[in-house]
Amino acid sequence: MNEALLQRLETLEGESSVRRLMARYMDLCDVPRALTHVSELAALFCEDAIWEGVGSQTAQAFGQHRGREAVAAFVGGYLPPSEHFQLNLHYLTSESIRVDGSTAQGQWIMQQISTYADGHSELFGTRLNIDFCCVDGVWLIAHFRTQRLFNTGLGA
Repeated sequence: MNEALLQRLETLEGESSVRRLMARYMDLCDVPRALTHVSELAALFCEDAIWEGVGSQTAQAFGQHRGREAVAAFVGGYLPPSEHFQLNLHYLTSESIRVDGSTAQGQWIMQQISTYADGHSELFGTRLNIDFCCVDGVWLIAHFRTQRLFNTGLGA
């Protein structure tokens, strides 16, 4: 195979791996589902990963978390056995993935429907900008940035 064709194949495989990684992350964050173990979340992140809210509203609500274990503990803290969510579903749209060797950048618009323990429900629109790295042939999340674009309550 020629070099250009090999590079195109690696790029396509990287995009596919990033897409599957994001699907796994969203699946682990959906409620209801079988119990998500923090170790399952941790396995999706680089050792020195960063997870942060950007924009004044999102940064204030979520802050910044550094390191695989801290990120996984933060995200996992919203999931069962915590009673924070009765329902939490994520939908990714407007995907853009750019692979450059062993790194990649992705952007999505995420819609999230949430019903909380107190029974109220909301719809969110969020922009995700995420950096990825390939470590020993495995794609991982390096820097997860989320910015809320809108939210609205959902009536009963």
